[in-house]
Amino acid sequence: MARGINKVILIGNLGRDPETRYTQGGSAVTNFSVATSESWKDRQSGEQQERTEWHNVVCFARLAEIAGEYLRKGSKVYIEGSLRTSSWEQDGQKKYRTEIMARDLQMLDSRGSADSGAPTGFERSDQGSQGGPRENAPTLSDADDFDDDIPF
Repeated sequence: MARGINKVILIGNLGRDPETRYTQGGSAVTNFSVATSESWKDRQSGEQQERTEWHNVVCFARLAEIAGEYLRKGSKVYIEGSLRTSSWEQDGQKKYRTEIMARDLQMLDSRGSADSGAPTGFERSDQGSQGGPRENAPTLSDADDFDDDIPF
């Protein structure tokens, strides 16, 4: 096997609001941190232990715009991507930073989707959450409009 696999899957909560900036070419870049926690019972003391890891996440292009618009501190997210480590020199010392380059992002809590106005795909086209008209809401097609070519 000549190639390796560089794949990361995280489910966690944002530790801060996303920060979006734009390249000179106009492409969006969004950075945020995600916390993942694990807990276990210590065998010797019997006490509950917990460890939190912080992960730096970077999104590009349309994914960056979506993350910057809909995610907030505390949002629960699923991230899929790859690791990338960069290095630079500062004050004569070599510094390193490892980030997750996100390829896929899914908002997992209702706060990240329904309450913030993010599209979920299940809104009715004629009414919003307050019962009034809603512009640009995703709609579900009628069942008779659905043409399925799947053979089973």
